[in-house]
Amino acid sequence: MSGDPAGGPPAGGTAGPDASARLGLALYNAGRFWEAHEALEAVWRASGPAERALWQGLIQAAAAMLHRERGNAHGLRVQGRAAVEKLAGPRPDGFPVETVRFVQALVACVEAGGPVPPMEMAEPPDGRRAPGWSGET
Repeated sequence: MSGDPAGGPPAGGTAGPDASARLGLALYNAGRFWEAHEALEAVWRASGPAERALWQGLIQAAAAMLHRERGNAHGLRVQGRAAVEKLAGPRPDGFPVETVRFVQALVACVEAGGPVPPMEMAEPPDGRRAPGWSGET
């Protein structure tokens, strides 16, 4: 893979966790679910215990959308439900991805054939974004 929709290095490159997270969301929202899975996995590996389940849930959501794209209803349900289970828990302070609306839309997608839910950056409690987080995916 060469460049990416977020303007950063390709998944598996030398990007740090923040760049990999932005890249993962951009790839997911561009419908490049396998590549999003790979980029988010890099973040998951580098994450702390409080965030690991949430990153894993986002990875599983990307896998679920790949199954949906390929017409695999069973894979969509299994991965989608696993993602919902992991993402339904509390989001630690500073977690950069919005999960509440995402989980609601993911349930509608998995259980009722709704549209693919977008992954979005979270709005920090103080309204300011950390350096490097543009909020655009």
